[in-house]
Amino acid sequence: MAHGEPGSDPGAQPHAADGPAPRISFVIPAFNEEAIIARCLDSVRRAIAAAGCTAEVIVVNNASTDLTAERAAAFPGVRVVDEPAKGLGPARQAGFLAARGDLIANVDADTEPSDRWLAFVLDTFRRSPDVVALSGPFDYFDLPPVWRGPVRAYYFVAWLAHLFNQHVLHVGAMIQGGNFVIRRAALEAVGGFDTSIDFYGEDTDIARRLSKVGRVRWTFRLPMKASGRRLIEEGVVRTALRYTLNFIWVTVAGRPWTTTHTDVRSR
Repeated sequence: MAHGEPGSDPGAQPHAADGPAPRISFVIPAFNEEAIIARCLDSVRRAIAAAGCTAEVIVVNNASTDLTAERAAAFPGVRVVDEPAKGLGPARQAGFLAARGDLIANVDADTEPSDRWLAFVLDTFRRSPDVVALSGPFDYFDLPPVWRGPVRAYYFVAWLAHLFNQHVLHVGAMIQGGNFVIRRAALEAVGGFDTSIDFYGEDTDIARRLSKVGRVRWTFRLPMKASGRRLIEEGVVRTALRYTLNFIWVTVAGRPWTTTHTDVRSR
């Protein structure tokens, strides 16, 4: 299974060399997200302002056929990087290769970090040098209330599995895709993201490999607002079972069970 090495992607756009490197780089993969990319970028901009830190924002235009790239580029300070190979693995890796920050914040186009999200991230990495990755749950703002309790219970069970796998079995850890931050040095040490993974299991794969070089922390203190559009479209139970199966399969076998997925987009 090949992983992209930093500097090995001939299609990656070089980053600007002038000025000091930012403390943190936000990387946002986006495929046909013209309807919601502005909400994500607005929330990221507010989080950066609230934290008062040096940051950069990179939107990876991942084979979009709509106006995603144009709408992202219209935001001051946002840099758009094109990655024609569709998939989360290639998109996250392209963003990593273009980023300059010591920390790489991986958020999705349908997520919205709170004003306090970034401050908590920076404080955690400052206080805990052994932490190589930090992640937390999604708060699905558009999910019907009846499902919010079961989703939180699912996260609690997943958190217990994360602790058991990392500290007892030493076979991996858990990261919530779209709500995680990684130290650049650790990401370089494990060879970056696996560009062969299209969707399911990409977060478990990077968590499994990062757990070999440091501590992966998952905490309920780092929630991220996110759209529950996939859970609504495909069903909460079915989606939970599919993610659970792929978490187990990547942890045990090193590769995802599910190799195809349906693109669910906001209208």
